[in-house]
Amino acid sequence: MSDETPEIAAVIAQPMPLEPELDEARKELVALIEHITQGQDGTVITAVPGLQVFCISKPEGPKHGFASPALGLIAQGSKRIIVGDDIYVYDPMHYLVTSVDLPVCGQVCVTSEKEPYLGVRLELALDEIGDLIGDEKLPAKANAPASRGMYVNRIAMPVLEPVLRLLRLLDTPEDVPIMAPLIKREIMYRLLVNGEGARLRQIALQDSHTQRIAKAISALRVNYAQSLRVEDMARAVHMSVSSFHHHFKAVTAMSPLQYQKQLRLQEARRQMLIAGADVASAAHNVGYESPSQFAREYGRMFGAPPLRDKRRWLGEAGNDAMGAESMEAA
Repeated sequence: MSDETPEIAAVIAQPMPLEPELDEARKELVALIEHITQGQDGTVITAVPGLQVFCISKPEGPKHGFASPALGLIAQGSKRIIVGDDIYVYDPMHYLVTSVDLPVCGQVCVTSEKEPYLGVRLELALDEIGDLIGDEKLPAKANAPASRGMYVNRIAMPVLEPVLRLLRLLDTPEDVPIMAPLIKREIMYRLLVNGEGARLRQIALQDSHTQRIAKAISALRVNYAQSLRVEDMARAVHMSVSSFHHHFKAVTAMSPLQYQKQLRLQEARRQMLIAGADVASAAHNVGYESPSQFAREYGRMFGAPPLRDKRRWLGEAGNDAMGAESMEAA
């Protein structure tokens, strides 16, 4: 483990039992995921656009990656995610919502190989959420200030039940084109009116601080290799430098410079491990002028210098690939 990445326990205590109705729904969720994955480890990209299911019996250590806007539910096992200095833990009693692109470090946890991690991930279309917010019939909610682009809520039947219906659709593929968009809209509605849904509303509200930060994040993800001028980013989203700094950290749990560094290092790692780039080329491609600085920051983030990390990947590609699935799992 690097000195910048907190340790994440491999096994956590069993959660408290769910209420009977929720527990029955969870059991159905387990059965549906096992049916879709056929009991095999891996990720299944389903016929419903944006819907994935996961089965992981042997999770690897903590993995770095990017979380994009999505709903995550767990039927079995648990997951821990680190964003900046914040740690989020969710399990069958909770669901996770991500509303902006965030660099994260996460780990899937299981109690035994006989009870693998089983999860669902549904991408959230922010334009569709914006359409919902614009509906005058949507129940009013108090506005929320810019806050973390990730949160955990207690699971409830109004959220879980339409997810079950969406998974059942996979047995009748002819129904997917018509029924899936309707059910997904219902899920987004439930997220908006349940628990901390005000946070999700902020990302789709025109000209809100959260939406402005989301625009800055999108620009930063495209231009991560360029020198960062916070003044220019603040001006582009019509905010003062101090306000931009404050709200950027409120949403992402890190400064713009820290965010850019994680972007660069993760992209460099992708280029080396997946695209086959050499260390020097990857460092240059993501904007590093100093190879020694790149190696130092890479080692702190990923726990090994770039060349050693690449050799480890080449020697253990199969295991690391499954670890990457663990990171992407809901």
